Amino acid sequence: MALADAVGRVFDLDGALARSVQDYSPRAGQVAMAQAVATTLEDGGVLVVEAGTGVGKTYAYLVPALLSGARVLISTATKTLQDQLFSRDIPRLTAALGLPARVAMLKGRSSYLCAHRLSTARHDFRAMHPVAQADLAQIERWASTTRSGDIAEMAQLDERSPVIPLVTSTRENCLGTTCPQFTGCHINQARREAMVADVVVINHHLFFADLSIRESGVAELLPTVQCVVFDEAHQLNDIGVQFMGRQLSAAQLERYARDLGVQERHLARASDHWSMIADQLNRSVARFRALFSQDGSAIQQAWVQDQPSGVDEHQWRVAIADLHTALEQCQLVLRSVEELSPDLQGLSDRVSHLLLQLDVFSTPAEPGWVRWTETGRGIRLVQSPLDIAETLRAHIGGDVGNGARKSWIFTSATLGHDASLAQFIDSCGLEGAQVLHVHSPFDYASNAVLYLPTHLPKPSDARHAVAVAQLAAQGAGAIGGRTLVLTTTLRAMREIAGALRQHFSADGSMEVLLQGEAPKRELTDRFTQGQHGGNAGCILVASASFWEGVDVPGESLQLVVIDKLPFSPPDDPLVQARSRQLEAKGKNPFQHLHVPQAAIALKQGAGRLIRRITDRGILVVCDIRLTQMGYGRRILAALPAMRVVKTEGQFIQALDELTKPSTRDQPTLDHQP
Repeated sequence: MALADAVGRVFDLDGALARSVQDYSPRAGQVAMAQAVATTLEDGGVLVVEAGTGVGKTYAYLVPALLSGARVLISTATKTLQDQLFSRDIPRLTAALGLPARVAMLKGRSSYLCAHRLSTARHDFRAMHPVAQADLAQIERWASTTRSGDIAEMAQLDERSPVIPLVTSTRENCLGTTCPQFTGCHINQARREAMVADVVVINHHLFFADLSIRESGVAELLPTVQCVVFDEAHQLNDIGVQFMGRQLSAAQLERYARDLGVQERHLARASDHWSMIADQLNRSVARFRALFSQDGSAIQQAWVQDQPSGVDEHQWRVAIADLHTALEQCQLVLRSVEELSPDLQGLSDRVSHLLLQLDVFSTPAEPGWVRWTETGRGIRLVQSPLDIAETLRAHIGGDVGNGARKSWIFTSATLGHDASLAQFIDSCGLEGAQVLHVHSPFDYASNAVLYLPTHLPKPSDARHAVAVAQLAAQGAGAIGGRTLVLTTTLRAMREIAGALRQHFSADGSMEVLLQGEAPKRELTDRFTQGQHGGNAGCILVASASFWEGVDVPGESLQLVVIDKLPFSPPDDPLVQARSRQLEAKGKNPFQHLHVPQAAIALKQGAGRLIRRITDRGILVVCDIRLTQMGYGRRILAALPAMRVVKTEGQFIQALDELTKPSTRDQPTLDHQP
């Protein structure tokens, strides 16, 4: 039986999923995607699938992957989905299919407990605070029972805890095989399990970081797998360019100089001139920092000449030459003593890496790369490729050692705004890939309303944020909270939250939650629970990461308010470089870059509203450009086909409809991945 036929049987009304998944019902889109994945697994090649919310893409790629018997590598954008796949979805599915499978999960260093660093953490001044002491005590209790050492097992530990860096390792401070805890090292254990597993779950950050520095085991794993699946693939390019780039910061150099000071006793014995060498390094780092003006505000500045913008060319060359000389002198001393201890070996490796990074920024940027400086609280030099196309082209293709072609699956709910998914295909170097669109099974036309208010100030108007807050307050007041406000800037987020808190301060009828005041997971839980417990409803005001990856199904979230169209910042160096690249090809950057990116980002934000087939809600986009500018139609076309209203009276009527029980009697898809 062909793999596609076997896959089809699993999704039948009397198939394995129907027997094991509560309230299961076949979905044509899910089956179509699963069979396309099955065909790609058999024939090899590249498949790109945009699968709308509710399709069930997770099972659509897992079922054929597991049934094929192929060795599979699955990469996700977030650790949250990575944990969900490993701990919930794959175990449920292997049980339903009756398939034995060795499954492993692999994360980066910062996700695993380092037993050696835990043993010294209490001596660090950062662990002296009472809150840090409590966190450290919790970690110590957990450390005695954990098998995996994955920090994510401690659900109650604040992901922002300052103790976490004290009990995890970095590439710089890992002692490697000389570590007294090497035998039981959690990171090495995870890598060993990954090398013998049938299914390995990683994340995009680890994938690209490893291709860059070949340090975590993925580079060794990749040639041995027959199929690679990228879920949440819309984030691939942004994550990839971050990890494939190069960086050098003043903080790196200063931290290195401090760490050398810890080993001064050994280094002074190795060289009579060590104190002069150390002083020269400190002076060179200070001279490097002094090149850049810092007023405390974060600034990104494109770097198009031989030296950074705003920096004197002669002073730049002198400072870089001095720094290079100082680091080379440190390197010579360290090479003579590096065998004395793991710490000295680590310092020797680090200075070699710093010299390589310094060489990168001492010469002109390569074609196809962009360079910039970041100043503010620190100083950072950055060089990045414009996209990941060349990197992926170098790895995609070929066979798996027996003449069979490797299979590559890329999937997400949002990959583009056009039928060809051109921007995603081009940025990832996937020319010639098979493209499949699987539409959401949700009835947006009946269950969702899109309100485009025409009376608001322009987004550039100083009154705009207050007007958005007033509209959100009106909607949340009518339905008892249940409102998520998404902003495009942190400034607007704080201004809108402040206005909402002032509006509801008198009667206390609404709790206004603000991103940054608690971890994302805690805020989402408080928002969901606040709609059902206590006397006050909840409004959550957020930006950045809350535009995606937030799943609040049912009546807990029924109003999503977006302050303005999410255009990329025009002064972003990467955006500027990509715009210049398009102009060189005779294309209009606004039409070919800015509008498509805004459409994709808006589609992601809008996706927070309807999460299940019975959900109902209203999406409000507070940007009059959607109705007044010609490009607004292109952006609106990327959204699901919702009923559009434009007057305040129609908005009030839609709010009133949400307070009435739904008369629709439909099965739920809550339990279907």
